[in-house]
Amino acid sequence: MPGGRHPGATVRRDAPSRIAVVGASAAGLSVVEGLRREGYTGRLALIGEETHLPYDRPPLSKQLLSGTWDADRLLLRASDAIEALDLDLRLGTPAVSLDTGAAEVVLSDGSRVPYDALVVATGTRARRLRGTEGVSGVHVLRTLEDALALREELATEPHLVVVGGGFIGAEAAAVARGLGCEVTLVTDTAQPMGDALGDDLGSLLRAVHVEHGVRVVTGVLVDQVLTAGGRATGIRLADGRTVAADAVLVGIGAQPNVEWLADSGVPVAAGVLCDATLYAGHGVWAAGDVAAWPHPLTGEPTRVEHRTNAAEQGLAVARNVLAGPEHATPFETVPYVWTDQYDLKIQIYGRTRGADEIRVVEGGIAERRLVALYGRNGRVCAAVGVNMMRALRGYRAQVADAAPLGARSVA
Repeated sequence: MPGGRHPGATVRRDAPSRIAVVGASAAGLSVVEGLRREGYTGRLALIGEETHLPYDRPPLSKQLLSGTWDADRLLLRASDAIEALDLDLRLGTPAVSLDTGAAEVVLSDGSRVPYDALVVATGTRARRLRGTEGVSGVHVLRTLEDALALREELATEPHLVVVGGGFIGAEAAAVARGLGCEVTLVTDTAQPMGDALGDDLGSLLRAVHVEHGVRVVTGVLVDQVLTAGGRATGIRLADGRTVAADAVLVGIGAQPNVEWLADSGVPVAAGVLCDATLYAGHGVWAAGDVAAWPHPLTGEPTRVEHRTNAAEQGLAVARNVLAGPEHATPFETVPYVWTDQYDLKIQIYGRTRGADEIRVVEGGIAERRLVALYGRNGRVCAAVGVNMMRALRGYRAQVADAAPLGARSVA
């Protein structure tokens, strides 16, 4: 098992004898590995909706979609490493409800998994456009099956319309062009990834996509997917324009998987509502994309849908479960995410959304090599690097400390 035991960790005498983790992706795996690493020897159940062993999701829209990786390379751990964790492994049997009174998770096959402590790591699912369920040629990109289905479609070199200019949409557009497909990218923001990067860096990304042959349509919503004979034939935009297509990828964000928690007493809204230690009450904790915990500055419930956050929260929850709610430690992190598109590697530390100022501190937009600091109320809230990986790392501390923003403007 990777890593070592946490220096100050102890398994208290009254630690739970039965722990259940619902969600068998990066966060869930991190929890069970963390528990075993900390010396927990009790019963440990890992419950997952998918039939696969835990796998990595970021490569779905990059290496797997492009065909440079096979599906086996996505596995986060080999089967023998999972076996060594001594889990009650329930794959392909999603949780359908939670009975906190009886302290049992009810599964789709009717079985019940008892627990003394429960970790919710059910993640998110892709949002879909209304009326597209079951329409041939309409894709989302969240699971292994989603990626393989889209990869098969792209092999025919269709005209692909990508709805949504976020991470998934922009990455898939780049891959599809690399495979020889005609691509139209449609986003309601002013620039691709404008929500995450702002308009200045978003315009840089747009220019690169256009240079590679992507048609980019910005600032407009998609009204509906057009069909004929049960097959997608294009899209209609909110302004009445239409775009013909052989296939449509919908990348308009994700929604947390919390419906199974209805009537459980666990607080949910846009995720599982936790305190700063990721505890939601009723013996329930949360980790990964589904966890909403107080923003350290605003106190507003915050979710982070990034791979590194899932792993970090999983380990933090493992330690806190063993410590107990009274002795749990608040979770603190500097979120990190990256995207590879063509010859651009874009990395982000912190939270760019809500920034009211952006200042380039190294390099420049014209050179397509830069580090930019994002500020909110005069303090650094994020740092973004474009093809400057080593330089960017030096600004992580400023993000963590919410340091005063410097004086150089975007250029």
